[in-house]
Amino acid sequence: MSDLISRLRNRQKGYTLEAPFYTDPNVFDTDMDVIFGRHWLFVGVEPDVAEPGDAMVVDIGKNSIIILRDDDEEVRAFHNVCRHRGARLLHEEKTVVGNIMCRYHAWVYNTSGELIHAEHMGEGFDHSCHGLKPVHIRSLEGLLFICLADEPPEDFDKMAEVMAPYIAPHNIRNTKVAYQHDLIEPGNWKLTMENNRECYHCGANHPELTVPLFAYGFGFAPEELSDTEREHADQYACTLKDSHKDWEGIGLPSKEVDHLDDMVTGFRTERLPLAGDGESHTIDTKRACKKLLGNLTNARAGGLHFWTQPNSWHHFLGDHAIVFSVLPLDAERSLLRTKWLVHKDAVEGVDYDLDNLIGVWMATNQQDSDLVGFCQQGVRGEGYVPGPYSPHTEMLVEKFSNWYVGRMLAHLSDASSAAA
Repeated sequence: MSDLISRLRNRQKGYTLEAPFYTDPNVFDTDMDVIFGRHWLFVGVEPDVAEPGDAMVVDIGKNSIIILRDDDEEVRAFHNVCRHRGARLLHEEKTVVGNIMCRYHAWVYNTSGELIHAEHMGEGFDHSCHGLKPVHIRSLEGLLFICLADEPPEDFDKMAEVMAPYIAPHNIRNTKVAYQHDLIEPGNWKLTMENNRECYHCGANHPELTVPLFAYGFGFAPEELSDTEREHADQYACTLKDSHKDWEGIGLPSKEVDHLDDMVTGFRTERLPLAGDGESHTIDTKRACKKLLGNLTNARAGGLHFWTQPNSWHHFLGDHAIVFSVLPLDAERSLLRTKWLVHKDAVEGVDYDLDNLIGVWMATNQQDSDLVGFCQQGVRGEGYVPGPYSPHTEMLVEKFSNWYVGRMLAHLSDASSAAA
């Protein structure tokens, strides 16, 4: 532990992390304990468990979690472990349950997690002491976050207070999952997150994504602009200012809020204008779904971006939303789970064409996965040394790394002091 603490304390600000943070299984195990075991994690949306009895299983490292909607329509989370002999209870990612019965010895739990049936346990057996072990779960306007710690970070409420007005107009609870795609990226989870926190690489790698996005929306070096580029950057600044004013005027919060590295539950948001027809993340920038989200009456609601530490990012548009979660698999592989949400009454083939809906991000995710793999290959070699982030386009990557180092040190330093 002392070596890891030393590496964290000596990390050079503004630079990538040392190679062991991306390759060492021991560091990965500590990441799973400290970062994924003690912070709020995005795992899905309420439409994943839309009806009473709907259940979803999410695996986070060694832990398997059941998320379900109980008979009173409350969304709950439990460890996917029978309280008898520890057998896993649910084995499918999505299912529907009346009660939850363990296949091993037929112990039965209701949807509130209470043990309601267990044969042959004797007269003194107390059913009430053997309910499913609960997991903390919160819904932020339909986005589901869980925390595996006994005492989760308290500042989730602060994030929710800020973010609820931004997300509410899109009414995620009134959507359905039109499509989900799981992609195993050949890289450490931090490389996946770092790749997401900048668009420095977009121009060279994302021909589909850069169609609906403005090139100047994610930073640039002003001293390197030509006269024409400076004019375009100035035009974008005016477009951004005018769009924020218009959106705020119709009740769509839009301005930037950034707490990526100064809160335990770090987050950032901003609503940005879209290029072209300005309606959606599609290859022609027009809406992909005829039915708009929530009470929106105009598809030109921009793209509301929402980033959370340590494992998610989201894009809320007028006609659909895309939510992303990163779940580490081992030191050098990560699961990127993407869900496309449309109005719950939208009909595929009538209101939206699925290929058009998912096309931009299916292409972009694969391109990003390739880039993450290239970095993973590089950090394994002796030629790798930490490199500098761009001060103009990689500020959010630095904030991600700074948050990670700060959270690791906060826990490891406390643990080291307690052990001394």
